[in-house]
Amino acid sequence: MDENTDIKLFNNIFITHRERYIRFAYSYTYNREAAEDLVTESLIYYWENRNRLQDVKDIPLYILVTLKNKCLDYLQRERTWNNIAENLLSNKEWELQMRISSLEACEPETLLRNEIQDLINQALAKLPEKSSRIFIMSRYEGKNYQTIAQETNLSVKSVEFHISKALNVLRKELKDYLPYLLLLFDFFYE
Repeated sequence: MDENTDIKLFNNIFITHRERYIRFAYSYTYNREAAEDLVTESLIYYWENRNRLQDVKDIPLYILVTLKNKCLDYLQRERTWNNIAENLLSNKEWELQMRISSLEACEPETLLRNEIQDLINQALAKLPEKSSRIFIMSRYEGKNYQTIAQETNLSVKSVEFHISKALNVLRKELKDYLPYLLLLFDFFYE
């Protein structure tokens, strides 16, 4: 065939079959733009390979088979993308669920209390052993000054001095946490 005959044949196929091909592709893709693109690709494929296809008797059928294969490729790509999207979504959903669970289990008061308790323990470790022990007896064991004085063989005034010394160190060490400490602990009061 000569070039003009090829062009006429191709134009005739394009005019008479294009909409049918689009409906065919759309019935599988459910996407008009994708169907039109697949038809165009199939027609272009035929046009570019027409010289090799001299033995093809039914060109519209050949183009339809080409279109069918392109639709299959399209649907397989869609399935792959959907699987990837599902996996991403399920991973994202899992990660989101983990963050929600973690936040629901989080008790800020406990976290803050533990953090402050660690800071108090560090501050008490900086004190002389006697001052630290007297402070613990007063604030953690709930003993009054008289009882502490008797147990340590010190005067009440000495017990007051050690507790005052401990409170001053704690106030300095924990100055950034003082508002929280006032809410959580009552040991800053003498």
